[in-house]
Amino acid sequence: MPSAEVINESLGTVRVYFSPRDQWNRSEVRSFDFSVFSPEKILKISNRALLSRGKLGTFDDSGVTLGSIVNTDDEKLLFYTGWNRTLTVPFNNSIGVAEFSSDGLLVRRGDGPIMTRTLFEPYSCASPFVLRESGIFKMWYASMDRWQEMAGRKPVHHYNIKFAQSSDGIIWERDGHVSIDYAEPAEYAFGRPFVLHEDGIYKMWYSFRGDRYRIGYAESCDGKNWERLDQLAGINRSLRGWDSEMIEYPFIFDCAGSRFMLYNGNGYGRSGIGLAKCID
Repeated sequence: MPSAEVINESLGTVRVYFSPRDQWNRSEVRSFDFSVFSPEKILKISNRALLSRGKLGTFDDSGVTLGSIVNTDDEKLLFYTGWNRTLTVPFNNSIGVAEFSSDGLLVRRGDGPIMTRTLFEPYSCASPFVLRESGIFKMWYASMDRWQEMAGRKPVHHYNIKFAQSSDGIIWERDGHVSIDYAEPAEYAFGRPFVLHEDGIYKMWYSFRGDRYRIGYAESCDGKNWERLDQLAGINRSLRGWDSEMIEYPFIFDCAGSRFMLYNGNGYGRSGIGLAKCID
């Protein structure tokens, strides 16, 4: 789940935060730098994790994956997904927040989540994307609405994208409002959304799947109610190669006068992180 931060516009240098996994499938946050002028060359990579899994028994003791980075007037925050392994289903997710320190590492605000299961959202919440507008934090996140039992197989998770907001980024108001919902019976999951607010329109790229992940697109006037326009996503799977089976987890950024998308390919990112350039 790559997230980009432009660190030198003239040189086209971008820092990408990403979530690799270890041999036990536990994710952490690291970073690497590259230039959009020569993306095949990695300029620098973090020599240690910026954020590792949490303390034993906490909501993120089985791993952490990226959501989104938000800059406020005096701090830089990462909203992220925490992973727990469970017995009856493969995992449970909650959402946490950490702050970047002066040395570039991440420090948790606390050992607990800022969003987790509730009476009315009883399963899981994950994959936060947060914008701060006029002092209000707005979040779009994946909310699980059920587990489906499968004979002889692991249960299948079903989740759509919901909306929440907060005045401080810690205490969140949510009423179960669904922003992006299933369009057909075969769909059952949505990946991390990415939202831009430009030209008076909220624009969302996200990944959705039935059999395999694809990247979709939607627009909204208010950020809560969306129209799916997946045909306008601007990217599709390749005919062959590392991203021919699935594409997912898009992140849009502007650098050196062009617009780019970072995304993952086959195997939910096992095959790597790719870069696409807008040609309009």
